[in-house]
Amino acid sequence: MTATPREAVGAPYDPALMLRARERSWAVLQGIRERMRPGISEEEARTEAAEVFRAHGLERLWHPVVIRIGANTLKTFREASDPALRLGADDIYFIDLGLVFDGHEGDVGDTFTTGADPARQACAEAARTLFDDVAAAWRTRGLSGEALYAFAAERAEAMGWRLNHAIKGHRVGDFPHAIHKAGDLGTLKQAPSGGLWILEIQIAHPSEPYGAFYEDLLVE
Repeated sequence: MTATPREAVGAPYDPALMLRARERSWAVLQGIRERMRPGISEEEARTEAAEVFRAHGLERLWHPVVIRIGANTLKTFREASDPALRLGADDIYFIDLGLVFDGHEGDVGDTFTTGADPARQACAEAARTLFDDVAAAWRTRGLSGEALYAFAAERAEAMGWRLNHAIKGHRVGDFPHAIHKAGDLGTLKQAPSGGLWILEIQIAHPSEPYGAFYEDLLVE
């Protein structure tokens, strides 16, 4: 199916199961979102996420659950959160999940708000819009992974947001995809194949201490 070592897959890989893992991962994310409420901490949210996993028949995690609240939404995946933060009544947060169903990896992330603060709502929506614009450029223009992130930076600036350039997307596949050592999407010098790559978008407000995150599988 694939042409380069960076897009290698194992014998169990099935595109239909990849799509199914994606669908089930989004359902889990929505289940966690329903439990998010003012006053909850990131640690408490992760604890409650375990109950959602059991309800959805999760096979295993392939990366730790990431839930970021308020100013922690500016943190990258490997940066430690400020554990003292709790979700406010007019606040912003995101959920980032790496889940395994039927031996295939789902990786999804989205940003939400509490209350009705228009600036925070606009930030969350901007991450989704930017993702859609970049994914559309991949589908219609056949851009390489490297070019996709250059395009993302241009679009983010034009929209009035700051792109986090440390976030570059990555491979997924049949578990564990990491044995293929594929590297980041943002360093891929060819057009990525559908069903194998996660496009990650993280933006920051130009002046306020919060941001937004969105990620999903690139699919035709």
